[in-house]
Amino acid sequence: MENPVIVAIDGPSGTGKSSTSKAVAAKLGLSYLDTGAQYCAITWWMLNNGIDVDDPVAVADSAGKPSIVSGSDPANPTITVDGVDASAPIRTQEVTAAVSAVSAVPEVRTRMVELQRAAAAAAPAGIVVEGRDIGTTVFPAATVKIFLTASAEARAARRSGELKGALSVADTQAALVKRDAADSGRTTSPLAMAADAVEVDTTDLTLEQVIECIVTLVEEKRAPR
Repeated sequence: MENPVIVAIDGPSGTGKSSTSKAVAAKLGLSYLDTGAQYCAITWWMLNNGIDVDDPVAVADSAGKPSIVSGSDPANPTITVDGVDASAPIRTQEVTAAVSAVSAVPEVRTRMVELQRAAAAAAPAGIVVEGRDIGTTVFPAATVKIFLTASAEARAARRSGELKGALSVADTQAALVKRDAADSGRTTSPLAMAADAVEVDTTDLTLEQVIECIVTLVEEKRAPR
């Protein structure tokens, strides 16, 4: 394909980005990238190596040290840090609580954006990329931009289920609200909907309905004019 497709799927936690993005990529025969996992991976590395994640200078100084490699198969997405499979440990509550502070550091975002653009360049047919600043910062010229939303209650219930009851729904909702504020309020690449993005509220939609909506939008863009 002369012009590889880039599908940018942004939105806060608990809106269904991962399940949706993987399924859309599989249906369209595209590669897949979870940028949130990359930020969690570098946060996990910082915590494991004794870096004070609340010290932006220390985080910036270490941003280029770990080797982070993301697999692009939507059926089996992987992520390694310095050659170690980090798929499970990056999903702990400790990492989740620290990732906003780490991801707010400009040097970290610069490093991650480089990795994300390299992943897209290596995807010959195109790629579905999920995150929080994909349509606004990483790929402002993406083929299709989607911004997923959902009610706070629905998001908390979903995320609590993902965490397998590690936090109550109420505590999960409080944590999500706190992270939303941090992600939306940071100076560098804040969480925001691109002006040309399509907003999809997933609160009352099934996963299949959300997937079909996005697949249709992409196929319309790909259709010969």
